Amino acid sequence: MSDHEITENTSAGDDAVARVLARAEQRSSGYSLFEQGSAQALQRPATTGERDGSSYDGDQFDREDRQSLRRVAGLSTELEDVTEVEYRQLRLENVVIIGVYSQGTLGDAENSLRELAALAETAGAVVLDGLLQRRPHPDPSTYFGKGKAEELRAIVASLGADTVIADTELAPSQRRALEDVVKVKVIDRTAVILDIFSQHAKSREGKAQVELAQLEYLLPRLRGWGDSMSRQAGGQVGGAGAGMGSRGPGETKIELDRRRIHTRMAKLRKQIKEMKPARDAKRANRKRNAVPSVAIAGYTNAGKSSLLNRITSAGVLVENSLFATLDATVRKNVTEDGRPYTIADTVGFVRALPHQLVEAFRSTLEEVADSDVVVHVVDGSHPDPASQITTVRDVMGEAGARGIPEIVVFNKADLVSDDDRLVLRGLEPTAVFVSARTGEGIPELLAAIDAILPRPSVEVDLLVPYARGDVVTMLHEKNTVLSTDYEEGGTHVRALVNPEFEERLVEFAR
Repeated sequence: MSDHEITENTSAGDDAVARVLARAEQRSSGYSLFEQGSAQALQRPATTGERDGSSYDGDQFDREDRQSLRRVAGLSTELEDVTEVEYRQLRLENVVIIGVYSQGTLGDAENSLRELAALAETAGAVVLDGLLQRRPHPDPSTYFGKGKAEELRAIVASLGADTVIADTELAPSQRRALEDVVKVKVIDRTAVILDIFSQHAKSREGKAQVELAQLEYLLPRLRGWGDSMSRQAGGQVGGAGAGMGSRGPGETKIELDRRRIHTRMAKLRKQIKEMKPARDAKRANRKRNAVPSVAIAGYTNAGKSSLLNRITSAGVLVENSLFATLDATVRKNVTEDGRPYTIADTVGFVRALPHQLVEAFRSTLEEVADSDVVVHVVDGSHPDPASQITTVRDVMGEAGARGIPEIVVFNKADLVSDDDRLVLRGLEPTAVFVSARTGEGIPELLAAIDAILPRPSVEVDLLVPYARGDVVTMLHEKNTVLSTDYEEGGTHVRALVNPEFEERLVEFAR
């Protein structure tokens, strides 16, 4: 190839690159409907504490794995010439978020939209813009009204977005009708949450729970594509009058898909049910040994995992994103007077949590329902903590944990002003203010847990033979020993024990 030909090819390549980059830099003209700034759920970049003993968060070995599984950016197909395919850009999914509100203030609606933006960012998308409409009810056909839907189409075309996300659960007909108007993919809030869960599920049980929830969501949303869905005609296939078995298309592909989904859902439910005995055995072992349990519950991204790491150095993944933790993590801790207890980090809750997820993750929520104390973590820096508290208590009620003693903890106290503390104190007068990042309030929280944990209440008077030193050790480790004397026949012990131990000590009673 001559130098002249090489120069021409290089020039053509440079022109193609310049043209693609110029197209990428185009921005909306005349549309700025969503304020700039990060979503409210994402206040600041997360930091892992230094290993100085005061702010160390544990090793968090799975952080690198989580980052390696982050959604891969898609290839842009906005090309003027197919020969430019090698110059396509690698980019994330670009989305526009939309919402309809019928009651409440504009501020409440914007907070809800910002939470949706945070969900989209966590799922790996780039939020370009947002659009709100106030109307008594969403349009039964296209969710937005006709004029607003046309405005949305103009915004999508102007920004080059490839997805629209609605801040509610759309009916299948609404999604299809809105797609026909805006000409890009339309999904809803539930689909985004399910996508995040599918990315973050790690354990075998967690993956099964997510897949079950996804299939329950997918089942009523299967789409057919006309006659191409027909798979069986039966008998002599043909038109009218062609013989027996030709009077209908028979079973269609969409019906086959439904049957396969039902079969797979039944298999997943069986698998999850088979995993239950192992969890029950672990809980029964803790109950038999009278080990009290504490469950950390709260809104997503409130700082539950950070709090567990601060208390126990558990090394659980901490990430400034929503639903970073799906699988329950249980660690051991002890009170000031040496009483052991377990503390469990659980999956976070969110407003309008899809019903499919509540059902699928019921086994994980059992950690909350079976606990002796619930540490309810609230993001103190959030603009609307009251709604977070209400949401979490509603989900806890669905899980059967409404009557369990609760300690409300306002986390991220280092980001809360004195005036805001007064407002939060008005919401929950007995709450504890802590900062998992700085360690503020952690001693007060541990003292509150110590005070509310069930204590041994049955007084016993025992004479334990010297050959049964294990009994004396158990009394010291898991109960409260009042006095110890050594006599000729054995160790005379007076103690307060848990009711679970009383029957096991009858043979040593005096």
